[in-house]
Amino acid sequence: MLACPASFFNPESIRDRQAGMTDNVVLLMNSLVIIREIKESDAEEFLNLCNRIDAETPYMMFESGERPTTIEDQRGEIKDILSRDNQTILIAEKGNQLIGYLAAYGGRYKRNRQTVYIVAGILQGFTSQGVGTRLFEQIEEWAKKRKIHRLDLTVMVHNETALALYRKIGFAIEGRKKHSLFINDSYVDEYWMAKLLTY
Repeated sequence: MLACPASFFNPESIRDRQAGMTDNVVLLMNSLVIIREIKESDAEEFLNLCNRIDAETPYMMFESGERPTTIEDQRGEIKDILSRDNQTILIAEKGNQLIGYLAAYGGRYKRNRQTVYIVAGILQGFTSQGVGTRLFEQIEEWAKKRKIHRLDLTVMVHNETALALYRKIGFAIEGRKKHSLFINDSYVDEYWMAKLLTY
């Protein structure tokens, strides 16, 4: 994998770098993928990405067509997330298409602001190509700059592909949430997983 700064002379990219955020171009499976922080102007494409992932995989919270968010709602949510220094959404972009994302939601109080809860999704056509690994690498870099100490996530116990990725990058199972979801007329357990960051 190869990473380097992207869009060096783009004014928006310059502002991002001054704020401590940079785009990264990654060579994955002989294709260039940009990993960058989301912008409000990405709202429509990001919502379309989320809806596509909902329709493709049984492992997200929303079922196909269930997500109630409008484009304006999404734009407002992105603005709110970016207004706080312990929250972000990273997106993976190939060509002009968004192919995946990782959202980090930080605690809102002094006692839990050092913890972020992570939600990630990747289009099925781009799984098992290193996109997820790169998103998690970037979120760790982002987290360490902000003194984030704990990364949390949940995963369905039968999602073996995701479990393998999370274990590979250092997440550990801390508990099992019995019957936390109801899918296809059956109750499903989830693992609660976490990774502690050291400096």
